[in-house]
Amino acid sequence: MKKFFSKLIGKGQDEVKIDKQDLINRQVTALYGLLSDVIGSEKLVLKAGKLDALEQMRSENVAERVLALQKIVLENPTFDKLPTAEEIPGILDELEEEIADSMARRTVEDKIEKKIVEKMEERHQEYIQEIRTQVLKDENNAENPQTLRRFEELEKLESKKLTKSVMELLRPATLAEVVGQERAVQSLRAKLSSPYPQHLILYGPPGVGKTTAARLVLEEARKAKFTPFEEDAPFVETDGTTLRWDPRDMTNPLLGSVHDPIYQGARRDLAESGVPEPKTGLVTDAHGGILFIDEIGELDSMLQNKLLKILEDKRAFFESAYYDPSDETVPKYIKKLFEDGAPADFVLIGATTREAGYINPALRSRCAEIYFEPLTPKHIEAIVENAADKLEVKMEDNVASLISEYTIEGRKAINILADAYSLALQRHGNDETADIVINTEDIYKVVQVSRLSQFVMQKASEKAEIGKVFGLGVSGYLGSVIEIEAVVFPASEKGKGAIRFNQTAGSMAKDSVFNAAAVVRKITGEDLSNYDAHVNVIGGGNIDGPSAGTAILTALISAITKRKIRQNVAVTGEISIQGKVKPVGGVFEKAYGAKQAGITTLIIPKENAKDIPEGHLGLDIHIVETAEEAFEVLFEDEQATESC
Repeated sequence: MKKFFSKLIGKGQDEVKIDKQDLINRQVTALYGLLSDVIGSEKLVLKAGKLDALEQMRSENVAERVLALQKIVLENPTFDKLPTAEEIPGILDELEEEIADSMARRTVEDKIEKKIVEKMEERHQEYIQEIRTQVLKDENNAENPQTLRRFEELEKLESKKLTKSVMELLRPATLAEVVGQERAVQSLRAKLSSPYPQHLILYGPPGVGKTTAARLVLEEARKAKFTPFEEDAPFVETDGTTLRWDPRDMTNPLLGSVHDPIYQGARRDLAESGVPEPKTGLVTDAHGGILFIDEIGELDSMLQNKLLKILEDKRAFFESAYYDPSDETVPKYIKKLFEDGAPADFVLIGATTREAGYINPALRSRCAEIYFEPLTPKHIEAIVENAADKLEVKMEDNVASLISEYTIEGRKAINILADAYSLALQRHGNDETADIVINTEDIYKVVQVSRLSQFVMQKASEKAEIGKVFGLGVSGYLGSVIEIEAVVFPASEKGKGAIRFNQTAGSMAKDSVFNAAAVVRKITGEDLSNYDAHVNVIGGGNIDGPSAGTAILTALISAITKRKIRQNVAVTGEISIQGKVKPVGGVFEKAYGAKQAGITTLIIPKENAKDIPEGHLGLDIHIVETAEEAFEVLFEDEQATESC
């Protein structure tokens, strides 16, 4: 209105009055038309009738029509004063604002009402779909009398439970019961019960407690306040020999895999919509705890490399050509697995009976290494006695020592005892009052049925012999005593003697014989070519490496000089052509083999001195640099000279 009047400046007074009156009439008519459009003409008439404004609305007087507008728009029938000509423009402006607000309100209400209707329709359709699905399930019920009967049979089987197995009963319950592994357990505890636990690889022969020790140390670590392991930290155990995987990652129980919709095993609802489903693996199951892989050396080399990636990322990632990140039908958990991966922050513990060379070097570099030690007969006896206490059974005095002759594995020793326990129960029959006693006869029956043989025969003796010496070998993590004998005869023609050696002993062992021949001449002045010499490894077998060199030299010199060799001494070390005793590997394990055979004195190269603790296993350990120093211990006459 104000803008319009400003345009009329400069016109005559009569012309202004006429234009102003005409404008007001048009504005009033426009407002009535607008109300008719908004609420409808019929509703407008009804509303005017209710507010006592119908006659005024139909009046020719513009003031009465404005008064009717006030009643209708403001919904107030008490207005009765006709507005003056000067008041009408202001009233019309106010009514315009009120109608505008009303229209805006109605527009918003219409939008909200529309959304409500849409939501109600959507919920209604979902409800109908649920009812439809339920009806289909009821009509196509997978259960039938046959399946229900099978289910009842399974439930019946579940209700039957035997007592726990003997291995479960006799398994060590505390670290104190892990016999013979004090140093390994201490190292394992230090590396796991720490604010920064390390990945580990445990080496050692089977049946010495690697798995049990790891599980028990985790139980300790859970209780420590400064370790990251929570009280419910998982211990996930698997075996590297049984872990199989598909290079296409269709199946990978260790790292996880993806079931694509076209492959068997995909969920029906996801397959129908073309959505691949990731399946998490053991690495995610072990999140926050320990993943223990027994025989990790048997794990496929490619799988070892993939495991390395998991250790670095601490997450397992999934890939699929069927995954579409823009597909709105993909569930949230599947999107998260494809985009963020599955959590896999765990401590890896691998155990192996193989040597370190079989493990991926990159994997070894990320792991601390702990060596579990072979068990001695005394350790086996302690394990058997602990097991007998748990079984609440008595044993004759020599039963434990008899079992220790047939095995060096704690698990095998317990199996023998358990079998003998069963025989003792049968022998006592139904007499519940009788004390169960396991005797040597029970043990002999077990070893005969199981075709067991004594693991190590007692080879050492106090009687010295000519041309026979004990060397030492190692296979895996088990040391053993090697009996080497030599005999010489004057050659039929001087300088044309022959040297014979076991064909199966190996090329390096043969080289040791020829090295020894050179040293024989250096030490004794005798030329071995003047003799027909025969060197034999009793029992045959391949000697891996040159470690039998000093033993072969000793046997040859004894055969030539007729000096007797002590039979309670064992020697290991490579011999050089200058008569030096050079370092060898596996000294720690060889000491166990010597102890098993009843050896009391051990001779090792000086450079191996730090490989074995002083007085290890109660052995008298001598450190030597030259063959002559070894002879001082090996030959009986040298010992007699020293004592004099």
